[in-house]
Amino acid sequence: MSSNLATKLREGTKKSHTMAENVGFVKCFLKGTVEKTSYRNLVTNLYFVYTAMEEEMERHKDHPIVSKIYFPELNRKASLESDLAYYYGNNWREQVAPSEAGKAYVQRIREVSETAPEFLVAHSYTRYLGDLSGGQILKGIAQRAMNLQDGEGTAFYEFEDIADEKAFKNKYRQAMNDLEIDEATADRIVEEANDAFGLNMNLFKELEGSLIKAIGQMLFNTLTRRRGRGSTELATAE
Repeated sequence: MSSNLATKLREGTKKSHTMAENVGFVKCFLKGTVEKTSYRNLVTNLYFVYTAMEEEMERHKDHPIVSKIYFPELNRKASLESDLAYYYGNNWREQVAPSEAGKAYVQRIREVSETAPEFLVAHSYTRYLGDLSGGQILKGIAQRAMNLQDGEGTAFYEFEDIADEKAFKNKYRQAMNDLEIDEATADRIVEEANDAFGLNMNLFKELEGSLIKAIGQMLFNTLTRRRGRGSTELATAE
């Protein structure tokens, strides 16, 4: 029995994907305007989100469904720690804390892990597949916008344990399509993935205040005026 879950997720989250790319912070980012303070705040929140997700995936690595998409080579916690050390210095642990949106995101991951671990599939898909796809585009933009040397502050986008990202994405999608789950479970996972997009959008929206402060309301308005289909969405579909 094949669930075709990867296909269902791609189709079922298209609208959320477009909405996420039309959040002001993301639109500015995609147009090459990245401001260090808001970016490091994003990295901080992602650190707490991935720590929670990776702890819970590890906890359920023998679960009949989670085990099939448990790929520790995707883990981002260590790379985010290295980025935080770059942005905050070696005592970064004393300086970072999740924001309200970050806390809500972490709480949802912990909740899902307790009550329906199979929904961790939705959170894993939403973050990792995006990282492997659009993440590579974002890395280049971040380096140019913040004048970073290669590897400085962008370890998050480096998957050192994955030799061929395109081949890995195919393997990951195949594993999802092969999951032995019924239609109702697949639909609930798609619903959870849309919720995960919402949690990500809240992280981005929170950052708009410091970005506007840095670049000015007028430039922000100019950069965010048009609504469109972004480049990372196209990359994820590849």
